Amino acid sequence: MFAQSFRRSLVETRGVLPPTFLLPFYARLSTIPSAAEPSPIPESLVNSKANSSTAAKDSQSVSQIPSPPSQSTPKLPTPTIAKPLSPSTPLPKTIKTLLPLLRSQPPYYLTAHIHGRPYLLTAGDTLRLPFRMPNVQPGDTLRLNRATHIGSRDYTLRAPAAIKGTRDGPGTTFYLDERLFVCRATVLGTESEPMRVKEKTKRRMRHIRKVKSKHRFTVLRITELDVKGVEHVDEKV
Repeated sequence: MFAQSFRRSLVETRGVLPPTFLLPFYARLSTIPSAAEPSPIPESLVNSKANSSTAAKDSQSVSQIPSPPSQSTPKLPTPTIAKPLSPSTPLPKTIKTLLPLLRSQPPYYLTAHIHGRPYLLTAGDTLRLPFRMPNVQPGDTLRLNRATHIGSRDYTLRAPAAIKGTRDGPGTTFYLDERLFVCRATVLGTESEPMRVKEKTKRRMRHIRKVKSKHRFTVLRITELDVKGVEHVDEKV
């Protein structure tokens, strides 16, 4: 038992060193690392450094060579491709066969759309629009080219309606081909209604607000309403 404990103490004391101030002088000197001697540089690195230095000198010499003056070439305009004009769509066979029958029964009526509002018109009617049409003067002649119905006593030509289940929305409006009819209106002038005063009040409020309004209207007269024949459809209006 004693031998084992003594051996264990010796093993434990081997790993623990005394502090440096208890060691001899030469031992403290030996703990200071000495400067390592410079190792020789391999020839491969020396050759690579030499090659890199020569390449740098060559690049500097090339950069010092003046470049020839660049000739200023004028910029050409970008080419514009002219799109071909789309030909007018031919009329369906049904319209070609039934249009002469409609033309043979004057007078005609027309459902014209002006600023999105429909008006049933015949030749010689006076139309009083519920608004003031901008950019018109008395005596101007207007061509109404948006119509959904045109007919006579026995025949009616109607524009196609929106089809359900397609991209055509419920508020989509299709118009007749403007080559099929001619409708012209002359601007007679502008009318104004008498001044109207309306009193506006709020509940449990003593203040009474008066609002004045005086609307202006544009008056048109339908001077021409005619259905064109099949042979005159492609002519200019």
